[in-house]
Amino acid sequence: MTAVAVAGIGIAYPGNLDQDEVWHGFFARHYDGLRPGLARRIFANSGVTRRHGVVNPLAEDVSAWSTEARMRRYLTEALPLGKDAVSSALDAAGLAPADVGLFVVCSCTGYVTPGLDILLARDLGMAPGTQRLFIGHMGCYAALPGLSAATDYVTARGKPAVLLCIELTSLHVQPATRDAQQIVAHALFSDAAAAVVFLPDATGGPVVQEVAAVTDTATADHMTWDVTDLGFRMGLSAKVPGVLSLYVADLVRDLLARHDRTLADVVGWAVHPGGPKILDVVRDELGLPEAALSPSRRTLAEHGNCSSPTVLLILDALLRRGARGTMVMLAFGPGLTLYGALLT
Repeated sequence: MTAVAVAGIGIAYPGNLDQDEVWHGFFARHYDGLRPGLARRIFANSGVTRRHGVVNPLAEDVSAWSTEARMRRYLTEALPLGKDAVSSALDAAGLAPADVGLFVVCSCTGYVTPGLDILLARDLGMAPGTQRLFIGHMGCYAALPGLSAATDYVTARGKPAVLLCIELTSLHVQPATRDAQQIVAHALFSDAAAAVVFLPDATGGPVVQEVAAVTDTATADHMTWDVTDLGFRMGLSAKVPGVLSLYVADLVRDLLARHDRTLADVVGWAVHPGGPKILDVVRDELGLPEAALSPSRRTLAEHGNCSSPTVLLILDALLRRGARGTMVMLAFGPGLTLYGALLT
């Protein structure tokens, strides 16, 4: 089997937003008269101190925008952000855009046709024969099936692949309601783009060993992302951490065991911070020290929950801090679905 390795990562963020300023300058007023005390507590306990947005609610209130208007803005903002991330990843890997065999794009916060995969391939100068795959509406875990598709391609074809995850959740601020799930979404979510280059037989970067998944379709209604006339609306049940607690330990232990490894061998954990309680569940169910989750909590605090790019942001942070050895990536989303990846 060809060893497929991470050869370069590129990250791009839109403007910085301070969580307290966003609360006091917009959301306190947004929820005035509609459970303001609850909204204040949710924002204060979100674990987020800073985040990013192509829309700054202090300057623009998009909560009444039509879905059409939001999609037009999505295209305007996503193209330069995605181009920056992919260009940085290719530069890190020492590749030209024309070298790319497969370009995988994941996004659930906007749709255009021709898609971002086509438009970015054009703007970046990828070859006409570059194959493309667009993965939509998989939510926060999309990076890992995207990673799986990219690495399978590299294994089969022996050519480089690029994965781009880009989400612009700031475009989907909803009209104020008493729904606590909407308040949670407004408190957590953020914008980012992250790209990864995968090469066959590359040296120096982590090798992707396996991607695994489990889905509990009986709890499909616990996490939703509905297209409405006023953008996309998040449904996020408080039962999600409890469902994850039933599956995460078996998923991780089985994944490690198939490669003759145990929890004690793992030197880096890239766990998607769906929220502080999600990280608590992973820590407790796997019996991990709190320090193992610090990269995920730090990413949540400094960047918010950026949906599909987030687990790649944490992997990048681990590698920049010198993590070498066995690493596990975990992400969760609609389904309910849990995805894990083992890198060495």
